[in-house]
Amino acid sequence: IIPIFKSKADVKYRPGAIKPWFGDSVGWYEGDTLVVETTNVNPAQIQALISPTGKLTERFSRWSEDQILYEFTVNDPTFYTQPWKGEMAFNASKEPSYEYACHEGNYAMEGILAGARKQEREGKVVKANAAEEGRGN
Repeated sequence: IIPIFKSKADVKYRPGAIKPWFGDSVGWYEGDTLVVETTNVNPAQIQALISPTGKLTERFSRWSEDQILYEFTVNDPTFYTQPWKGEMAFNASKEPSYEYACHEGNYAMEGILAGARKQEREGKVVKANAAEEGRGN
C-alpha cells in the first residue's frame, strides 16, 4: 500500500522504527506521471540491492492507451559510486496477469516435472502427457 501525497513537499515517511520488508514507499503526481519513492529497505531484503539509506525513485508515465513508460533511479552512496537508472515499457495484455507472490517459492513444479521425466526415461507412459499427445493410457 503506497500512500499518495499532493506533492513531494507533503511526503511523510513512516517512523524509522517501522521497517517494512520492501521499504517505505510514498507517491505523488508530477503532472500526468506517478512518482513513487522508496527508502528504508529492510537490510535482510538482499534481493533489493539497496541499503536502508538508499533511495529508489520510480516513475510511471502513460504513453498511450496500451503502454506505460516505467523508469527507475537507484541512488545509494552506500553501495554505488553514482546513481544508476533503467526504463522499460509496460504493454497492455489481453491475458490475465499473475501476481509474483502466487508463484513465489513454488518448488513443487520442479519435483513434479522431474518425476514425470524419470517415468518417461523408464519407458512408463505418463497419463497427463499421453492424453495431450493422443497416446491414450
